[in-house]
Amino acid sequence: MRPLRLAFVAYLAAVLVVTLWPSPQTTDAPRWTAAILAAAHTLGIPLTVEVLEPLANVVMFVPFGLLGWFLAADRRPGTPRGRLAAVVVLAGCALSASIETVQLAVPGRVTSLQDVVVNTAGALVGVLLALLLTPLVDRLVDRHGTRRPTRLGR
Repeated sequence: MRPLRLAFVAYLAAVLVVTLWPSPQTTDAPRWTAAILAAAHTLGIPLTVEVLEPLANVVMFVPFGLLGWFLAADRRPGTPRGRLAAVVVLAGCALSASIETVQLAVPGRVTSLQDVVVNTAGALVGVLLALLLTPLVDRLVDRHGTRRPTRLGR
């Protein structure tokens, strides 16, 4: 699980840099936003900034739920799935709320309750994805015998 822990730490560092780096005082959309919108329009998808921004926040927290689930499942085998899922999603919510709170003091950053809600939804999507992948991971682990399975008894 060491590579998974390292991946989680790298992911958290990236999230903190992306969300807490001071932003220039401008209302212009970032270049990546314009590039994604242009690509979507080329494909005939009528995507707007108002849809892309919350969608990006959901996507940003999917790895939190996914990696968090497998780390928690490895550390707490036998914990009921519902409890483990709730803990990971609530931890994602707490991280998001903490980020939004710190952003109050970061120049150029705007805080939003919507960000906390959609980030938490992203953590939930990640946990649900992890639940779907757990049987596959367990089979791979059983086949190679390298780590204990992520089975969670109940």
